[in-house]
Amino acid sequence: MVRSSLSDASTPRPALSGAEVADVMAAAHAMADAAREAVLPWFRAAGLAAENKDAGGFDPVTQADRAAELAMRAVLAQRRPADAIIGEEFGATPGTSGLTWVLDPVDGTRAFLSGTPTWGVLIGLADAHGPVFGIIDQPYIGERFWGGFGQAGMTGPMGPRDLRVRGARPLSESILFTTFPEVGTAEEAARFRAVAERVKLVRYGMDCYAYALLAAGQIDLVIEAGLSNYDVQAPIAVIAAAGGIVTDWQGCPAHQGGRILAAAGAEQHAAALEILREVPA
Repeated sequence: MVRSSLSDASTPRPALSGAEVADVMAAAHAMADAAREAVLPWFRAAGLAAENKDAGGFDPVTQADRAAELAMRAVLAQRRPADAIIGEEFGATPGTSGLTWVLDPVDGTRAFLSGTPTWGVLIGLADAHGPVFGIIDQPYIGERFWGGFGQAGMTGPMGPRDLRVRGARPLSESILFTTFPEVGTAEEAARFRAVAERVKLVRYGMDCYAYALLAAGQIDLVIEAGLSNYDVQAPIAVIAAAGGIVTDWQGCPAHQGGRILAAAGAEQHAAALEILREVPA
């Protein structure tokens, strides 16, 4: 879960009222709208520059990442100034409400730089127990997936609809996604391959869009490693609201990132977990 020191949430906060739920959901969608407006002018733009945040590899950040996060923070400053914020680009801002927004302004910057529409804007909201609401927004194709507080839905070119995962099915009939074929360390990659050998179909390179597709009932499993809290909190909320399961590779809560196993049903989750948990915690 989000660190309590950021939001003074060391003790459980009362459940939100109906009016509070409506307010935080409206704020989340306003943030997604603001991020769309800020980020789209940079997508497939000539001369988009990227800085590398990883001296040992390639972890890019662009003007789009910073513009989108600043746009979301501006919405929160106006609408919900008492909430805490954790953002990938501008760090942590303390709050007093017991709620923390966890923001990834462009999840999939490598995809963004490559011109593929599998990146997205991630907006998560957490209380002392973990994520309670999330949005996965893909501005270029106009799809938005959201879930929490007993609701899950999406909008896009084909109109609005409810979100619901596919449900339980055997591993041999499952579709598995991940972003990088390497999947973390050599040992983690070996465990991923052991699952991949048992499923019907494996696809790569989807970033946060894979989690959206799982929530929308298109695929069965997403397996990744080395993620941060801002990578997973929004997807966890959306998938849980759509009836799915997200844990780490030991079957424990994954709110702080690390190794992620997201599943559309208990059968796929249990079968994949049996293989993945052989990697030491």
